[in-house]
Amino acid sequence: MNEAIEGGCLCNAVRYRVSGPVSDACFCHCRSCRRASGAPAVAWITVPRDAFAFTAAEPQRYRSSVHVVRTFCGRCGTALTYEHDRRAGAIDLTTASLDDPERFPPLDHVWASQALGWMLHDDDGLPRHERFRPNA
Repeated sequence: MNEAIEGGCLCNAVRYRVSGPVSDACFCHCRSCRRASGAPAVAWITVPRDAFAFTAAEPQRYRSSVHVVRTFCGRCGTALTYEHDRRAGAIDLTTASLDDPERFPPLDHVWASQALGWMLHDDDGLPRHERFRPNA
C-alpha cells in the first residue's frame, strides 16, 4: 500500500497521514489497551514510523508503561497511537481513527488471554493468540 491514508480524532483537531505500508491489523484485548480506550478491545494497524506524521495539531502524549507511549487528542480524548520502545521503527494506529477504517479489517486477536469473558464467545473465524503473534 503506497496510497496515503489519513485519520484523526473525533473533533478533527488532531489529524495524521501515512504514506507507507500497513501491517498487523488486529484486535488487542490486553488490559492496558482496554483501559486506555474504555473499550472491550481495540483494533490496531501498524505502519512504519518514518511514513507517519501528524498534520494538524499535536496530540497529548502519555507514557502508559515503562516502554509504551500513547497519544490522544487533548480536546476530545480520542485514542490515536501506540509506540513501544522495542519497536522504534513502527507505530500503531487505532483503526477506528482512520478516515476509512473499513479498508483494514483485523486479521487476528492478540492478548486473547486477557479478553473479557463475554468478548470471545462467538467464533469470528480469526486466529486467536494468547499473547503476541508467534512471529512478533
